[in-house]
Amino acid sequence: MSAVRVCSAADVPEAGALRVEAPGPRGELVPVAVVRDEDGELHAISDTCSHQAVSLSEGDVEGCMIECWLHGSMFDLRTGKPTNLPATEPVATFPVDVRDGVVYVDTETTLNGVTPA
Repeated sequence: MSAVRVCSAADVPEAGALRVEAPGPRGELVPVAVVRDEDGELHAISDTCSHQAVSLSEGDVEGCMIECWLHGSMFDLRTGKPTNLPATEPVATFPVDVRDGVVYVDTETTLNGVTPA
């Protein structure tokens, strides 16, 4: 399987995130945060914080980072790496493609080699 349709680009808020689920490599559903950064670029990352299993899509977007709403860890949307504590482990980042206003994500491939939670 390759990239699958997950939402319309118009559904993703400005400087915000939308939680979606996409089929993973073993057929399981993978929670994904489709995030629009402050420059308008779309990113796809695991929607599960690596510090505690809460939804990252509920956090605030600042620049090209998303903040976990529970404890304040920030994650770089390009690399998945945390930039402050308490998170120390990165989250998976996925290839995202927008065609004709539709967002496609490939959860079988991670851009940073991290296995989705």
